[in-house]
Amino acid sequence: MSQEEVAMDAINHALKALRKRHLLEEGAHAPAMIALSRPISSQGSEWKEKSENLELELQQCYKAQARLSEQLVVEVAESRASKALVQEKEAIISDLQNELTKARDECTQTTVLLEEKTKSLELLIEENQELRAQLEEMSMRAKIAEAENKKLVDRWMYQKMQDAERLNEANALYEDMLERLKASGLEQLARQQVDGVVRRSEGGEYYVESPVPTAYKHKMSAHEGGCAAILFEYNTGKLISGGQDKTVKLWDTNTGSLGSTLYGCLGSVLDLAITQDNRSIIAASSSNNLFVWDVSSGRMNHTLTGHIDKVCAVDVSKVSSRHVVSAAYDRTIKVWDLKKGYCINTIIFHSNCNALCFSADGQTILSGHVDGNLRLWDIQTGKPLSEVAAHSQAVTSISLSRNGNIILTSGRDNLHNLFDVRSLEVCGTLRASGNRVASNWSRSCLSADDNYVAAGSADGSVYIWPVSKTNTVSTLKEHTASVLCCSWSGLGKPLASADKNGVICTWT
Repeated sequence: MSQEEVAMDAINHALKALRKRHLLEEGAHAPAMIALSRPISSQGSEWKEKSENLELELQQCYKAQARLSEQLVVEVAESRASKALVQEKEAIISDLQNELTKARDECTQTTVLLEEKTKSLELLIEENQELRAQLEEMSMRAKIAEAENKKLVDRWMYQKMQDAERLNEANALYEDMLERLKASGLEQLARQQVDGVVRRSEGGEYYVESPVPTAYKHKMSAHEGGCAAILFEYNTGKLISGGQDKTVKLWDTNTGSLGSTLYGCLGSVLDLAITQDNRSIIAASSSNNLFVWDVSSGRMNHTLTGHIDKVCAVDVSKVSSRHVVSAAYDRTIKVWDLKKGYCINTIIFHSNCNALCFSADGQTILSGHVDGNLRLWDIQTGKPLSEVAAHSQAVTSISLSRNGNIILTSGRDNLHNLFDVRSLEVCGTLRASGNRVASNWSRSCLSADDNYVAAGSADGSVYIWPVSKTNTVSTLKEHTASVLCCSWSGLGKPLASADKNGVICTWT
C-alpha cells in the first residue's frame, strides 16, 4: 500500500471519529436541551450556565477539528513531496544500476583485451628470443666467413706475389735482351719486338713505346651535347666514342674521318668497352641499360637489363671476352655473360660506384666509389677482398696498367694516384696547379708502355705526367670546354681526348 493511500485512510478515520464524537455530544446534550425548552424558572440560571459551558466545549471541539484538518492537509502535502523524492531517488538508482551494468561490461571487455595482449606479448617475447638466437648464429657465421675471407685474401696476395716474381724474371730477361740488342744498334726494334713478346707471354696485347704528344693532329666534332666516353680498339688506330646524342661512332685516327655510327642506345653513353677480339662494343647508358653491338655488321646483339638507375661504368675481361662487368647508381655491380645475354652475379654496396675495371687475371673487380674508396671484389663470390681510401672525394676513374701491377685512380680532389696492386699502397701521386677534374666520370689513362699518365681538366687542357716523376712533361691546349675523358692507343700513339662540347682531339 502506498503512502498516499495510508494518508487517505488516516484522514477518513479521523473524520469518522469526529462525527462519532459529535453525535455522542449531541446525544449527551439532548436532555439538557429538552429541559431548557421547558419553562422552569427555578432551574433557568443553572441550565443556562450549563448550556453556555456546553456551547464553549462545542466551539473547542470545532477548533480542534479545524486544527486536525489543517494538520491533515500538511501531512498530505508532505506525503506527496516524499513520494516525488522517492521517485527521484528511484530514477537515480536506476541510472546508477545502468552505469554499473555498462561498467561491468567494459570491465569484461577490458579483461578479454588484456588477455589477448598478454598472449601477444608472450608471442613477441618468444619471437624475439628466436631472432636473438638467429642473430647469434648469423654473427657466428659472419665471423667464420670473415676468417675464410682473410685466408682467401692471403692466398690471393701470395699468388700475386708469385706472379710478380715471374714478371720480374720476365722483365730481367727483357732488360738482358735490350742490352744485347743495344750493342748491335737495334734498340728501337728491340723495344718493339721483345716488349711485345714479353707482354704477350703475360696475356697482354702487343704495343710499342709511347712518345710524349705535343700537338694535336685532328679535331673532330663528334657528338652533340658532349662526349663522355672514348677508347681505342686493340692493336688498331680506330677510335670509338659515345656521347649525349645516344650514338656510338667509330673513327679513323689516321685521317680523322668517321667510319661508322651505331644506333639503338636509348640514353646518353656514359662509358664504353670492347672485347679483346674487337668484335663487340658495349655501351653503358643513362637509360639504366647496357647495349652490345656487333662491330662488323653494326647490328645490336643484346640489351642487358637489370639495373634500376643510370649505368656509369663498364669493362670487359681481358682473359675472357665472355664476361662483362658494369656499375650503376643503384649501388650495384653486375657481372654479365655476354654469350647468354644475362646477369650471372650482383654485388650490392652502400656507396655509388663511378668507375671500375677487371684485374689482369679476370678474377677480381676493381671499383672506385663516391665515398673516395677503392674496393676489390671476388668475381666468383661477389665478396669484398680489400678496401683502401684512395681519395678525399669521389673517385672518377680507374685504369689498370698493362702488366697488371699498377692501378691509376683519379678523384674530385684533383689528384691522380698510382697504387701497387699487391699491397694497395700509394706508389705515386700526380697533381698540377691548373688541373681540375671536371665531373664524376672524368676518365684519365695510362700510356701504352705504362710510362705516362694523361688526364683532362675543367679548363680545357690535357695534362701529361711521367709515372716516375710528379711534374708534368706536357700540357695540351686545344679544347674550348672541360675535357671529360682521355684514351691512349695501344700502338703508342695517338692520344685522344673529348670534351663537354662533343669535340674529340687526337694528339701526336
